[in-house]
Amino acid sequence: MYFEWLSLKDFRNYERADLHLVPEGITLLQGANGAGKTNLLEAIGYLATSRSFRGVPSEGMVRSGTDQAVIRAQAVRKDRALLVEAELNRTGRDKLRVNRQSITRSRDRELSVSATIFSPDDLELVKGGPQGRRDYLDDLLAMWAPKHAAARAEFERALRQRNALLRTANGVLRGPMAETLAIWDTKLAVSGEAIVSARELLVERLRPAVKLAYEALCSGDAPRARWDVHLEYERSWEGDLLNALGAAREADLWRGLTTVGPQRDELSIVLGGLPARTHASQGEQRSLSLALRLGGHGVLSGELGSGPVLLLDDVFSELDPGRCSALAASLPTGQALLSAAGNLPGDLVFVDRVRVHDGMIER
Repeated sequence: MYFEWLSLKDFRNYERADLHLVPEGITLLQGANGAGKTNLLEAIGYLATSRSFRGVPSEGMVRSGTDQAVIRAQAVRKDRALLVEAELNRTGRDKLRVNRQSITRSRDRELSVSATIFSPDDLELVKGGPQGRRDYLDDLLAMWAPKHAAARAEFERALRQRNALLRTANGVLRGPMAETLAIWDTKLAVSGEAIVSARELLVERLRPAVKLAYEALCSGDAPRARWDVHLEYERSWEGDLLNALGAAREADLWRGLTTVGPQRDELSIVLGGLPARTHASQGEQRSLSLALRLGGHGVLSGELGSGPVLLLDDVFSELDPGRCSALAASLPTGQALLSAAGNLPGDLVFVDRVRVHDGMIER
């Protein structure tokens, strides 16, 4: 898939902006720090994921002094034209439409747009806590199998209700509370089992793809023993989830929260036989985070029949020259947008250059 054009109104530092895009190859977004390069990537990323990859709320993306930002883009997916529009509001609900039809994050988005996003914050995929790795899996699954988003929304709703009941109980189930808790246990178990089964299948697909991507990035400067990457999905319970919730009920009542389920699981990343989170160098961790993105992109491309758009936010600035060249050689074909403030690998080929300064775009 690819985007034909992007239009912004009152988004971040852009009062108005229009950008026409080349469907194949790398478009370089070049400018000083703070000029607005990442904001363009963030706008496209929002259309694909319904949130900012920088982790800010909607009001943070609305231009100062205004109440609403509008993002519009024309995309093509499997020869089907898609007009994608988003309204971000300081007050009230945000809106997302595809071909004038409203959609939500939990509804089937199979015919919508998709993007693989690389950012400097991706280092947290490896060195950060397990929530980021769970989100990585769930975001891939939402693009691969849109029904996963609905199961995740149902699980999160049941989890909120169950946790609220546990806090209200204050350690003791009274009256009808036990029956209500049993209802939420069942809902949590059904949606939770579906989520974890999908995650485990995805990890099986990711394992060889991430391993190959890491080897391509690091084979020139790392001992062969340090090429061995292994991914493993680790459940926070054994056996049936409904039974596990029952077994953990006393502990859950005491703590006032749910201690087993998909929200407590981990994606283990092992490098050279050791946990990458604690034993890999920062250079290895950064290469692993890139390999996770490349591997995920490859799996999605194979499953969807067309690759997501690549959004690369200043990814070369923190890599040494050898790994910059290796990453440039590893980038898949298709449409890619790359932001950069400094030097780029000499062997990086781009098909278009856009200069950005102070919320203005020029070629």
